[in-house]
Amino acid sequence: MPRLFLSLVVLLCLTGSAFAAEPILIGGIFAESGPTAEIGTATRLVAEMTLKQINDKGGILGRPLKMIAYDTQSTPEVALRMARQLVESDGVLALIGPTSTGEGMAVKKYTEEQKIPTIMTVGGDAIVAGGKYGPFDWTFKVPQRTNTAVEKIYAHLKAHNLTKVALLTAKDPFGQDGSDALKALAQANGITIVAEENIDSKGTDFSAEAFKVVMAKPQAVVIWTIGPAAAIAAKNFAALPGDKPLLVESHGIAGANFLKLAGENAEGVVMPATKLMVAESLPAGDPQKEVIAAFVKNYADQGLQAKFPMNTHSGYAADALTLLVEGLKKAGKPEREPLRDALQNLKGVVGVSGVFNTTPQDHNGLTTDSMVMVTVKGGKFVEAK
Repeated sequence: MPRLFLSLVVLLCLTGSAFAAEPILIGGIFAESGPTAEIGTATRLVAEMTLKQINDKGGILGRPLKMIAYDTQSTPEVALRMARQLVESDGVLALIGPTSTGEGMAVKKYTEEQKIPTIMTVGGDAIVAGGKYGPFDWTFKVPQRTNTAVEKIYAHLKAHNLTKVALLTAKDPFGQDGSDALKALAQANGITIVAEENIDSKGTDFSAEAFKVVMAKPQAVVIWTIGPAAAIAAKNFAALPGDKPLLVESHGIAGANFLKLAGENAEGVVMPATKLMVAESLPAGDPQKEVIAAFVKNYADQGLQAKFPMNTHSGYAADALTLLVEGLKKAGKPEREPLRDALQNLKGVVGVSGVFNTTPQDHNGLTTDSMVMVTVKGGKFVEAK
């Protein structure tokens, strides 16, 4: 009997392992070092947090999801190399990331050629803009499109009768993307661009550029950059003499880092952001309220709030994985082309950053309703009225 019992145990173990579901492999490329490491590291941790939730609920299609992640070092060349590693050596089904627009554009050409579904967490619009930026048949993004953020800004300015606007835009891909959209959408929104200056997003002083645009007497200045440059610009404008125009930042700025770096100079600055930044004041009828509340709680419970205070980027990885899961459900099998087809036909997917409704022409699927205009008051973000 003991031998028979032992044989049955061994057989059951072998049978269990033989039929254990193989994980569905996905790749993650995040800037965990370099200038955008604060965003990229938090994004990876949110991805891991979300994956655990998905797998704790049984995974997808009867299989767990497993992510293999690499550090892009905030560098386009490294991002491309890591994407190639994930696709050609690790054999992943799809990719999530990277962190910056420059990295995204470097990766996109390769993933489009290789036909890899890629859900990016970058702010710039070029990756899904088509035209001179190349096809985006296999590329998706979860942050709001640049045009969406610009429309939100212009609606706010018009509501306050601020129609004379100057631009301070970075020379990098994100800044150029913003400059193009701000100028292209100005006339239709009743906005007149009275001046524009370009800045180096790695610079440390933009006083000269700030002075030049203020000399054009704008009612508002839109600053389109990310990282420390946004706070430096706010300081430079605050130091100028005389009356100050309203300062408006891009949709990639709302977060604790801007408050810390800009200090008292952040007061009164406005910007578009995800509803995550005003989670506590969302009305009961908002379709995102429950999803955002659950995310905020889990983020804090995992200790992430203490390490990486919530910012407008915080939910992007969670949304990317939500779209991936919904795409796999719709596709019914973990294959690239069916997954791509499903991802571009999702309807009513409620995420942290908005309610996604994708089409073959729109690989983002968010509208201005997914954003709020926020301002800094008393060192905190509140909804701008």
